[in-house]
Amino acid sequence: MADKKTKKEDTQKKKTGKKEGGDFSAKQGKEIRVPARLQQLYKQDITPDLLKKFSYKSIMQVPKIHKIVVNMGVGAAVADPKILEESVRDLEAVTGQKPSIRKAKKAISNFKLREGVNIGAMVTLRKERMYEFLDRLVNVALPRVRDFRGLSDKSFDGRGNYTLGVKEQIIFPEINVDKITKVLGMDITIVTTAKSDNEAYELLQAFGVPFRRKEIKTA
Repeated sequence: MADKKTKKEDTQKKKTGKKEGGDFSAKQGKEIRVPARLQQLYKQDITPDLLKKFSYKSIMQVPKIHKIVVNMGVGAAVADPKILEESVRDLEAVTGQKPSIRKAKKAISNFKLREGVNIGAMVTLRKERMYEFLDRLVNVALPRVRDFRGLSDKSFDGRGNYTLGVKEQIIFPEINVDKITKVLGMDITIVTTAKSDNEAYELLQAFGVPFRRKEIKTA
């Protein structure tokens, strides 16, 4: 009788997926994801501060970063396609995401450019990768710029989006300088949900974006 009872209990445990010591079917093989540092900072500190500063009626009105677009134009790729391959490799190393190839929309004879020719690479970052890239950009890459004195606050587009230009991709530590054949720049656009440049300025400054001085006129 004891053996039959033991076999019955084992059968029931197998059906429920349980075993002595806990549920071995729960959380096995699942990836443990650690939230990005700036993402936690936004939820815990930035959101309450902006809610109080601008007297928003709802937490949903607090501006946030929607996406970050990194664009690398490679005009030299028209003459040497290998340069585009290197730019794609560098952009993937910097952002951690595979870039999309951009093609020329028009043919320009002065630049020996034909329509449909590969001329650049672009990456759109969202969620965790967006916050991780911004963290590395602000705290690691920008301080490595030669004679860096802060970013200008005149690069807002009037709708809460900010664009900055990077002259050399080698400011990112992910780039191996020994493998660089041509120094290339890139444009980084931070798209926010802010309705004004002043709100976007306060949002980015709270994330640690190093602006030189504030010259934006409040409405």
